[in-house]
Amino acid sequence: MNLLQLILSDYSKHKKYGGHFLGIVFFTQGFWAVFQYRLAHFCYCRIKWQPFRLLFLMLFLLWQKIIEITTGISIPASAKIGHSFYIGHFGGIIINANVIIGNDCNISQGVTIGVGGRGEKRGTPILGDKVYVGANAVVSGNVNIGYEVLIGACSLVNQSIPDCSVVLGVPAVIISQKGSKGYI
Repeated sequence: MNLLQLILSDYSKHKKYGGHFLGIVFFTQGFWAVFQYRLAHFCYCRIKWQPFRLLFLMLFLLWQKIIEITTGISIPASAKIGHSFYIGHFGGIIINANVIIGNDCNISQGVTIGVGGRGEKRGTPILGDKVYVGANAVVSGNVNIGYEVLIGACSLVNQSIPDCSVVLGVPAVIISQKGSKGYI
């Protein structure tokens, strides 16, 4: 997908949850953060000529910090996030620079997706498509989160999770095989 298609898919996902154009563009902090990320990631991946790359990356880093201070949402330009990404609520969201997030994912407030673990488990997560991450959940370490996984609120995920699972707890355990259908 090109940049415009990615931004439109994110906008459509926000609109699906009951927003309208003015509300989404001017009052939805999650959309602001994702929009800023899309532009910064485009620059990070596509601009190769060093003088321009450095200039644009510095400008986008400054813009990212303004968005981070304003919204409480930190998404570095080097993270890899698929289309139709939705951040439902304001604040406290930290995404590591090396994280990979699939298509059509939802993230609630207070979520941390980042580096963790020791030895072989040290690293950053890879989230599959249609993953829902509940409020104040933490996903850390070199783990793979499967397709259509629902991570419950206040959970700590530090091990890989198979497709269509519902996980909950600290550390998270599989409580169901119903997946995220209905949450995405």
